[in-house]
Amino acid sequence: MTVTDTFRAAAADILGPRGFTCDPELVEPWLTDWRGRYTGKAVGLASPASTDELARFVTLCAAHRIPIVPQGGNSGMSGGATPDESGTSVLLSLRRMDAIRDFDVAAQQITCDAGVVLQTLHETAEEQGLRFPLTLGGKGSATVGGLISTNAGGTQVLRHGTMRAQVLGIEAVLADGEIFSGLVPLKKDNRGFDLKQMLIGSEGTLGIITAATLRLVPQIGERRVAWVGLPSISAAREMLLHCEKVAGDALEGFEVLPRHCLESVLAHVPSARSPLAGTHAWHALVELVADPGDAGQLDKLVAEVFESAMEHGLLEDAVISTSEGQAEAFWQIRDSISAAERAIGPAMQHDISVPVARMAEFVETAAPQVEKRFPGTRAVGFGHLGDGNIHFHVLAPVGAVRGEWEMGDGKAISAFVHDRVTDFGGSLSAEHGIGQMKRDELGRLGDPVALSLMRKVKQALDPQGILNPGKLVPLAPHAATP
Repeated sequence: MTVTDTFRAAAADILGPRGFTCDPELVEPWLTDWRGRYTGKAVGLASPASTDELARFVTLCAAHRIPIVPQGGNSGMSGGATPDESGTSVLLSLRRMDAIRDFDVAAQQITCDAGVVLQTLHETAEEQGLRFPLTLGGKGSATVGGLISTNAGGTQVLRHGTMRAQVLGIEAVLADGEIFSGLVPLKKDNRGFDLKQMLIGSEGTLGIITAATLRLVPQIGERRVAWVGLPSISAAREMLLHCEKVAGDALEGFEVLPRHCLESVLAHVPSARSPLAGTHAWHALVELVADPGDAGQLDKLVAEVFESAMEHGLLEDAVISTSEGQAEAFWQIRDSISAAERAIGPAMQHDISVPVARMAEFVETAAPQVEKRFPGTRAVGFGHLGDGNIHFHVLAPVGAVRGEWEMGDGKAISAFVHDRVTDFGGSLSAEHGIGQMKRDELGRLGDPVALSLMRKVKQALDPQGILNPGKLVPLAPHAATP
């Protein structure tokens, strides 16, 4: 038997027939990332049913020096959960680990396995009058482990923060098979490094998250969603500041999109309707909420926000939802932008962030710079104005061939955009992680001291380099590609 055959036999013995497979028909669907940009190979697919099983399996991998590529819902945007083409890695799915371990309603905390799907988490919390304050378009497939590993954001960061802010405790399996048990939430703990924070956002390169204790918040009593027409993104910034001042913590979300994005959705989503009758250069999607005890005051607050905004000339037009159906229709437009633009043709999609106060300036300057430097392209920015995260898409010229254009001009465009982001003191990854797609760019533009620290931590916790190799952590200068 070869080393690989010996490994496969031992893996099947540890995980059982449901826990390990080499069947190409079962493995193949998970070898390509969500965007279809990366496809790899694997020696098999491991699906442990418990943390103890996973720990034994990782110990086996360490003994055979088999690289491990952890995967949640396979809905990532940066190729962080896709193996390389060598075929030497094992693909690790935690989807069978989907139990709710504990639910303390009074403390507003829930402990669950890493394989729990975000939508299931939402529904479980709602049954007890609570909610998990993070959502995104892929909630039907994204898992808790994947969200933590990439420090996911979403549309509620303005009020509640990223996934990092929701995590109270973590359990993880380390590269040698040891189990880090840190699920008990302590508000005060001065026993040195906060190890759970190091694991959050590490994309499976330092440890494999198996469970987490998460904070919940009271369910919304009422919400109102407004669609606002604006002359510019700078005007949207002024509108945001106004909402923050008048509405305070009632402001749950503030999204912006240019006219091009709205028109793309209207053209490619048959059920979509324009919320406003007129034409506007920019649009904002504003959500205001009230806790159950304050629900009766929400309409008064909404009226105060938008009447005063109109008096000060901060907006051109606005419509406020009168039903949940209308509110969801507004959000459906926002959530359909990426798919609608993908239907138009190739595009380079950049998940970037800049200081909140400079986001409007970035879009207003970077978009024309890109279009001038790369004739025939169209640059559009949309996203979370309140936290500085902009999804900056550069659409290919008419007739460009997908794949060929992305690997040619597309790469040059991304480097150009990332340079502009760096000039603004921003980040080339706001909420989708680094994965393999942005690893080299992080190495090119990242702070040398910070990159050195990342490499040292990786070497200390994973000396054999078996945890998600080739992802997140840039190679040291002059190092050979593994």
